[in-house]
Amino acid sequence: MNIYVETYGCTANKSDERLLLGLLKEKGHQIVTVKTDADVLMLLTCTVIGTTEQRMLSRLKDFYLTQKRIIVTGCMPAVQANLIRAVAPNAFLLPSQHIQYINDIINGDDPSFKETKKTGFPRYYDSTIAPILIAEGCRLSCSYCITHFARGILRSFPAEEIVTDVCSALRQGCREIQLTAQDTASYGLDTGTNLGVLLAQVSSLDGAFRIRVGMMNPATVQKNMSSILSAYQHPAIYKFLHLPVQSGDDDILEKMNRGYSTQDFRDLVEQFRSAIPLLTLSTDIIIGFPTETDEQFDRTLDILTTIQPDVINITRFSARPQTTAKNMKGRIPTHVVKERSRKATEICTELTRRKNQEHLRKTYTVLITEQGKKKTVTGRTNSYKQVVLTEPVAIGCFVQVKIIDATPTYLVGKLI
Repeated sequence: MNIYVETYGCTANKSDERLLLGLLKEKGHQIVTVKTDADVLMLLTCTVIGTTEQRMLSRLKDFYLTQKRIIVTGCMPAVQANLIRAVAPNAFLLPSQHIQYINDIINGDDPSFKETKKTGFPRYYDSTIAPILIAEGCRLSCSYCITHFARGILRSFPAEEIVTDVCSALRQGCREIQLTAQDTASYGLDTGTNLGVLLAQVSSLDGAFRIRVGMMNPATVQKNMSSILSAYQHPAIYKFLHLPVQSGDDDILEKMNRGYSTQDFRDLVEQFRSAIPLLTLSTDIIIGFPTETDEQFDRTLDILTTIQPDVINITRFSARPQTTAKNMKGRIPTHVVKERSRKATEICTELTRRKNQEHLRKTYTVLITEQGKKKTVTGRTNSYKQVVLTEPVAIGCFVQVKIIDATPTYLVGKLI
């Protein structure tokens, strides 16, 4: 059959996509890039915020108009089946935990889903980047998060099978391995191991490649800090830390049920930067969480100004179904949230611009990972800083680059 696939959302969904494609191609199915050429349309959905949910429903409407067979997976089938049915009543809903049954669904079978690992299956990669899921689900229960309802409780995959999947990706020509989970620092908390042990195993593999470690919750990083920091010393691991603070106010963090304080966050950043001076720090903030006052918002800006992350992801609070935050009193008026978002964006843009300017005239080894716009290529330094080059360079190569310009979101380099 000819199958068309659209994927949205986080790196975990992108990992699921690679698994789906590998399973489908193993059975001889053809992956097409145009909907009109397809027998089956597949949508890997994200529903992390309201605007994303609306985009998914819009895509489903477009799929439904084709009158083709539709399969919906990703996070929405587990938590918003009714919304999918209202738009595309003929769609087959395939929860993300069970995508390994895709060929049964394609064949028209009705399998009785059983929980299985997502390791050890064929995967297909058509770029130098390989997203690989190391665990499904989460032990945390942040009050605003719908994803932990969609993905379920934490289920860490066996380290030896993850290593086998990484080896398969390397054999297919991948050079950037993106280890991902809802919270990578939770890895192994259910099986008696930890993320640091896994990173040590993966980084010891032969070959020229880099490992990007996905988002870590400060509450779980603290449980295995020494092991994670030790693993980060390996040259194969990007010196990149995605550590969301979400708010600079302890009362708001408690209402978010994050499990750490602002001082905990500061201490973790200090420990990482002390051990890894060239660390690239990425963080997230949520603006307009219920009851957030102007003073509490200012504390979030204060912690950003003090910590000075390299990357700052700003999200306006979105009340998601099934979450406790949805029913909290003290919702912030939309116009206030928009103004706070505007102010935060302005400050964060200047912060990240200044951080990137610190790299001007410095030289780095860069792994070229993707084709860019207007005949450019993009790559990553050892600290995962994005570098744009206008010179022709083969994807997958390591090159020496001098930084000649900097923007708030990327560096511009020249081959040396």
